[in-house]
Amino acid sequence: MRIVVRLPFNTGIINRETISKMKDGVIIINNSRGQMVVEQDLADALNSGKVAAAGLDVVSTEPIRSDNPLLKAKNCIITPHMSWGAKESRQRIMDCTVENVKSYLAGAPVNVVNR
Repeated sequence: MRIVVRLPFNTGIINRETISKMKDGVIIINNSRGQMVVEQDLADALNSGKVAAAGLDVVSTEPIRSDNPLLKAKNCIITPHMSWGAKESRQRIMDCTVENVKSYLAGAPVNVVNR
């Protein structure tokens, strides 16, 4: 299953034109939305050296397609959409889950979606 989310107000805002206005050697980090980046334009900028490196936690189509140009781009690190997964984030999720279960067992459920 491929998930594609397109919001027109920020789709493609990192592109050939905006990259050309950036300082040479910039490092681009994106962990918000893959569609913000025109991937071919970023790959071209990485391969030419205009962009020194890119760290991406998201791509335009997930799971990543085998023909994505960023897979062969220089100095590009792509993580599997897990930047939220720091130890502290996972601990917070566990703490919240424990509190939810305790509250439910005490007869006072919290974070209820449907009553």
